Amino acid sequence: MKYKYDKETDILVITLGDESPDFGEQRENIITHYTREGLPIEIEILDASRTAVKMLEAIAKAKKKAD
Repeated sequence: MKYKYDKETDILVITLGDESPDFGEQRENIITHYTREGLPIEIEILDASRTAVKMLEAIAKAKKKAD
């Protein structure tokens, strides 16, 4: 797994494998790219700095409930 963040565009790209993506789907500010077989190969998070904070808040809340 590889991560690449571009601070100018505020996009985080998470690469899950070495294959080239065949198609992608966007839901809100997350674009998931898939292989021909439908396996996720790359995830782009637009407006990543704000989205990351929301993800961390959700993780922290879940962790507090579990403790």
